[in-house]
Amino acid sequence: MSAVQLVGHGGLEQLVHSHDVPTPRPAAGEVLIDVHACGMNNTDVWVREGAYGSDTDPSEVSSWRRGRSTLTFPRIQGADIVGRIAAVGDGVSQDRIDQRVMVDFSLYHRPEGDESLADIDYIGHGRDGGYAEYVAVPAENAYEVTADIPDAGLATFCCAYLTAEQMLDRARLAKGERILVTGASGGVGSAIIQLARVRGAIPYAVTSAGKEQALVAIGAEGTILRDTDDLVTEVEKVVDAPVDVVADLVAGEMFNDLLRILRPEGRYTTAGAIGGPVVQLDLRTMYLKHLELHGSSQGTRTAFRRLVGHIEDGSIRPLLDRTFALSDFHDAQRAFMAKSYIGKLVVVPDRHWESVGAPHAP
Repeated sequence: MSAVQLVGHGGLEQLVHSHDVPTPRPAAGEVLIDVHACGMNNTDVWVREGAYGSDTDPSEVSSWRRGRSTLTFPRIQGADIVGRIAAVGDGVSQDRIDQRVMVDFSLYHRPEGDESLADIDYIGHGRDGGYAEYVAVPAENAYEVTADIPDAGLATFCCAYLTAEQMLDRARLAKGERILVTGASGGVGSAIIQLARVRGAIPYAVTSAGKEQALVAIGAEGTILRDTDDLVTEVEKVVDAPVDVVADLVAGEMFNDLLRILRPEGRYTTAGAIGGPVVQLDLRTMYLKHLELHGSSQGTRTAFRRLVGHIEDGSIRPLLDRTFALSDFHDAQRAFMAKSYIGKLVVVPDRHWESVGAPHAP
C-alpha cells in the first residue's frame, strides 16, 4: 500500500512517501480500515522534530511520553482517522464490515471504567496510524458515525476536539463562566470555542490579526490580538466579567500574563505550548490568588463518546480549511506549520482523492 513513513527525527526529509509498505492485517479484536481521510496535528510535527525535551533538558531530542517512548522507526503517523471497515480480525462481528467509522486514537492501557490517563499512548505513535491507505486498529476504538458530514470534515474532529473536551473537563468549565482561549484559530483552540458554547460557557479568543471575524462566527464572544502591548489591559476591555478559566495552547512570553488575567480561584488548563514550552512563573501569583493549574493531553473514553454524541446531534461542526493528497504530504505539513488558516488540514489517500479530497481542495 501507499503510506508516509517517519524514518527518524529531523526535518521533512524524514517523512518518506512509499508505494510498497505492507498492508496490515487485523489481529484478533481489531479491524482493518480503508482510510478515506486523516487530519493533521501539532503532535505529528513535534514527534518528527523530537521536540518534547526531557525533565532535565528541555532541548533534548525526545519523543512524546518523555523517557518511556513507544516510538520506533519507521512509523506511520496520523491520528485523526476516518474511513470504512474493510476486514475484521477474530472475535469481531462480520457485520462491522463497510461501517463508516471515526477512530478514537487513544491507546488507554487501562480497562473500561478506569479513566486514568497516566500511561496513555496513541495511534500514530505507539502503533501505525492513518497516513496510509489502510490501518489496523482495536475494534473498540472504531466508532460508527452516521452524521451527514463529509469524510474530510469528519477527520477534523478526533484529536483536536477530544483534547479540547478533556481540557474543559479538567478545568470543570461550567455554564455561564468566561473562558479565555489562546491559539484560538488552531484545531484545538477552535474546538474549545465550540465546546465551551455547548456547555453554556462564554469563550473569548486570543488570536492574530485577520482571524477575528472567523472566530466570532464559530462562537467567540470577543477577540483579543495576541501581539498587543498589554494583554492584561486588552482582556479587561473586551471581557465583560472576571475570567474563570484560561485554556492555553501558546504559553511562551504570555504565560504569566494569563495567570494575572485569571480571577482569584481561577483555573488554568494547557495541552500545548506552540509559543514556547519553557516559561517564567511567579509562584506568588499562583498561590496568592489560589489558582489551579492543570496539564492535559488527549482524553478519556467517556469524553470521546460525548464528542461522538455532539457530532451526531449537530452541536459542533467541522472546521476544514483544505485537503491535501497523501502524495503531497510535504506540502501539507509545510502549510500546517505556517498556521495561516483556521481549523484543520486533512490528508486524503490518492486513491480516494477525487471523491473525498478534491471537493475541499483550494
